[in-house]
Amino acid sequence: MHRACGSAGFADALVVGGGSRRLERIATLVDWSRVEALLSGVHASGTGRPSFRPLTLLKVLLLEGWYGLSDPAMEEALGDRLSFRRFCGVSLDERVPDHSTISRFRSLLARDGLAEQIFDEVVRQLDAHGLVVKAGTLVDATLVAAAAAEPPRQKGGGRSEVDPEATWQKHASGKAWFGYKLHLGVDRYSLIVRKAVLTPANVAEVEHGHDLVSGDEAAVWADKGYVGPRLRARLAQDGIRDRTQQRAQRGHPLTARQKHRNVLIGRVRGRIEGVFGTLKRSYGLHRMRFMGLARNRCATLLTLIAWNLGRAAARA
Repeated sequence: MHRACGSAGFADALVVGGGSRRLERIATLVDWSRVEALLSGVHASGTGRPSFRPLTLLKVLLLEGWYGLSDPAMEEALGDRLSFRRFCGVSLDERVPDHSTISRFRSLLARDGLAEQIFDEVVRQLDAHGLVVKAGTLVDATLVAAAAAEPPRQKGGGRSEVDPEATWQKHASGKAWFGYKLHLGVDRYSLIVRKAVLTPANVAEVEHGHDLVSGDEAAVWADKGYVGPRLRARLAQDGIRDRTQQRAQRGHPLTARQKHRNVLIGRVRGRIEGVFGTLKRSYGLHRMRFMGLARNRCATLLTLIAWNLGRAAARA
């Protein structure tokens, strides 16, 4: 069984202040009951000490994203920060989730594919609040290093025994990366992430360009890596303006006009680089934390939910 909703206890009534305006704004942005409904199938034992509410544990994972904390560090912070307890609904006279409880809950989300559903629900609610502008979607991908040590390079790339789904990919800079590739579709003005796909690093951008289109935006801005029939067909299907940079073909160099168009598209599309930079610098996405595509996909989506709520709180 799960614990009852974290209501304030006697000890909480004696404490004045200690809040966080940012967390308070985020708490009001979302109808958490709809999110909690998606978590209703998360198992709770019918006997023994009541387990923590799934919504409490989800909020704990979001706090990890905002503050760059590991599971053990999060356990310690919850024990000592009143604003964290209030956001998660853990009163002062309750024990806090330990690091193993937090880790197990994340594994349950990955196993059941719930992070995808929660991500979509949060984006839907932010859209309903009018925080998604829909003037255009910026599409791009970035390489994220694997948690596993790099295996020896060999013909065909070389695979890791502990994380066989991570792969090698050569970056445009000439450096070879081992890990995963994060593909994003980002709202042009709000920078809220609307679509996300995580793949092994060697999956080409063109394979998922069409998956990053929401269908209700006015235009899509993308670099030359997305030139292909699937993206063109997807944009034509919904009457979305195609702002994909053009690629020179053998014997058919770009004209001056095409080069100028690419420059103009690059200036707009470049804003997504700032999103990737902040996710890597401040949200810990410079390196994966786990082994395997499913667990890393779950953790990445939780990070993107935290990013989206942070962006929304800044705009609300």
